[in-house]
Amino acid sequence: MNLYALLQDCAASGNPVRVGLIGAGKFGSMFLSQVPTTHGMNVTAIADLDVAGARAACKTVGWDEERIEAVRFYDDAADLIADPKVDVVIEATGHPAAGLKHAQAALAEGKHIIMVNVEADVLAGPLLAAKFRKAGLVYSMAYGDQPALTSELVDWARAAGFEVIAAGKGTKYLPEHHSVTPDGVWQHYGLTADEAAAAEMNSQMFNSFLDGTKSAIEMAAIANACDLAAPSGGLAFPPCSTDDLQSTLIPRADGGVLEAAGMVEVVSSLNRDGSEVSRDLRWGVYVVIKAPNDYAAACFSQYGLPTDKTGQYAVMYKPFHLIGLELGISVLSAALRGEPTGQSRSFNGDAVACAKRDLAVGDMLDGEGGYTVWGKLMPASDSIKRGALPIGLAGGVRVLRPVAKNTVLCWDDVAIDAADPTMLLRREMEAEFKP
Repeated sequence: MNLYALLQDCAASGNPVRVGLIGAGKFGSMFLSQVPTTHGMNVTAIADLDVAGARAACKTVGWDEERIEAVRFYDDAADLIADPKVDVVIEATGHPAAGLKHAQAALAEGKHIIMVNVEADVLAGPLLAAKFRKAGLVYSMAYGDQPALTSELVDWARAAGFEVIAAGKGTKYLPEHHSVTPDGVWQHYGLTADEAAAAEMNSQMFNSFLDGTKSAIEMAAIANACDLAAPSGGLAFPPCSTDDLQSTLIPRADGGVLEAAGMVEVVSSLNRDGSEVSRDLRWGVYVVIKAPNDYAAACFSQYGLPTDKTGQYAVMYKPFHLIGLELGISVLSAALRGEPTGQSRSFNGDAVACAKRDLAVGDMLDGEGGYTVWGKLMPASDSIKRGALPIGLAGGVRVLRPVAKNTVLCWDDVAIDAADPTMLLRREMEAEFKP
């Protein structure tokens, strides 16, 4: 609880934490908006394929010209990573192959990395994190994003001596969302295509939140960071209010929906008929805990913690997440404490590609949030045994044999370049972290 004091010391000594940002999109821009008021931390470099757009983003979030001119702008992330005036690298591209490449470059340059790019993390995060630890560097999830915030709740619970029964987040979900394509996404957000275009909103990215892919990716990341299990049949997305988390997200034997204790799960803000759940957790995260003894259970009740009917299960939740506005916590934790704000350490969950429609020979997969596949959470042991295709490698590859709608794709279903660096790193991770 002394992060701000450490930050003040940086400001007073004239030795600020120096940050390089790769990707000045929405997440990156939200982070940039906080920089002028976070004294003791400076963004010294920004890399983006659209340098003019990155400059414009700085102006949009309120930077003055003096601050903008003090930043070095690059169109090649490798130059930013090699910049001697960068201590901590933020990877916010959202592109899995790019994220893995940038992480390896940061490792070679001796730089900490904050991996906003969850898509990259679920592909090979456990392997990268281990390599960074061995080098005395920090590889970290991004505070403000739901995986890191959930990891924080889990860490708090275990450090306080509680058993973690379930952890995860909320989202807007209906079963039919799995087949939504970018052409039909905006009606689900209450927008027209013209309104979305005017706001420069990316239909494929927003569709990945709707069709279940982002939930699968984030729950795989949480399972791997918190040593929790993925449901054997994939996420169930039970409709659930914040009042019922401690009664719903417990084992079936005790009246809940979980197949066992110690699992990840996502709750829906919509009932199956499309009506809204009262007091939903759409933007938040949660952890369900179990009292280790009757005395602790009595304390739950005495101090107003919501419990199930037995009084043994309770919940702590955070009803919101502020994405890039909170990202500085990860940067400062890495630079000043040498600690990650969440980190993949095991390979328990995998996010795999599932057909959105019947796929024919010659079809090209278009990856997360697209027209051809959606991401499904699967236990990593099942994924490896089945030879399932990770969603992060399901973009720009050709289908070799017919695949029926809602079927999990396998390596043999597509033409994969076995020598591709991303593929090689994934295979190395699978070998090192066999579930």
